[in-house]
Amino acid sequence: MIEQIKFVVSRNLVNGIGWRSPRKIVVFESDDWGMIRMASKEAQENFIKNGYKIDECPYNLNDRLENDEDIESLSKVLLSVKDSRDNPAKFTINNIVANPDFEKIKKENFEKYYYEPFTKTLERQTDSQNVLSLFKEGISKNIFQPQLHGREHINLRLWFQRLQHGDPVTIDAFKQKMYSVHKRGIVSGRRFNLDAFGNKTLTGDFFNYPDLIREAQQIFKETWGIQSQSFIAPCYTWHSSLEKFLKEEGVRYLQGTYVQIEPVDNATFKFKKKYHYTGQRNKLGQYFLVRNCNFEPTEFGPHNAVKNALKEIELSFAYRKPAIISSHRVNYIGSLHPVNRRENLKLLKTLLEEIVKRWPDVEFMSSDILGSIISDQK
Repeated sequence: MIEQIKFVVSRNLVNGIGWRSPRKIVVFESDDWGMIRMASKEAQENFIKNGYKIDECPYNLNDRLENDEDIESLSKVLLSVKDSRDNPAKFTINNIVANPDFEKIKKENFEKYYYEPFTKTLERQTDSQNVLSLFKEGISKNIFQPQLHGREHINLRLWFQRLQHGDPVTIDAFKQKMYSVHKRGIVSGRRFNLDAFGNKTLTGDFFNYPDLIREAQQIFKETWGIQSQSFIAPCYTWHSSLEKFLKEEGVRYLQGTYVQIEPVDNATFKFKKKYHYTGQRNKLGQYFLVRNCNFEPTEFGPHNAVKNALKEIELSFAYRKPAIISSHRVNYIGSLHPVNRRENLKLLKTLLEEIVKRWPDVEFMSSDILGSIISDQK
């Protein structure tokens, strides 16, 4: 009961201020596409043999670099439902554009960092040979819109610090061409090397944020032929000084939750919270797009996933706010456990069908389009 009250209060606060519109707008924001997570089924079995409680982390249990079947299956569901303007359901594909080059890093004895574009990582994965062309086909059919999530999903300073000190868990992960695993529990956030912008300073050991942002946008443009208009920081963690460099690279809109986690220093896990709302502008004129709905059946359980998402959408529309739905890649990956993708796509289809049934005037769109609507009205 207490958790339910907290949930209702938080959602009312999120929707209580900011940009409003009578239009019924639905935006799905899906993070992590392009990044490596669990390397393979074999790697997963190795961890289990060595005492890692992989089943306690929904990400390391189910998430892996996307393959052809993942994209084909998701595309089929999105194309099956149309909005009031005859547009199909649409996902903003938030793209991590590079992964570590583990072989080169190993040769340098953990003294220097090397990365490769995610497209090269895809090329080495035998079941992902058509992922890029399938994404581009989806873009042409108006079901996908890539946006920038970062170069890597790694706090490079922390990762290399742990590699150089021979941290057993970090070394075990590296041997499997991974950078984030834990003995037990959910692997997420700064403590497990995932907050790519989790340092207060702009430069330091193994990272230079201005260069990193520039290179990320360059890879993004080379891959998709466009410049990303929006950005979502890994783990919703970044220092506000970063926004200047994002703007210089053409980023006009900042995706996120209503809480920004801002690092206080580099040496500890201390942070402060900043609060945002949809339509809010920073000093540089960039607009915040704040998620006010969740559809995360893999992490939070499938039982009430559709019901809860519909409640959140209903509340958003009651406040005349766009429904911005968080729905990570992990929900749609099936190469490790096919049942994960199969069952969640059934739930997604049910959710989409119920949305157009309850709100016949609904409009599906991507984050960058919503951002342009908001900025054009200011």
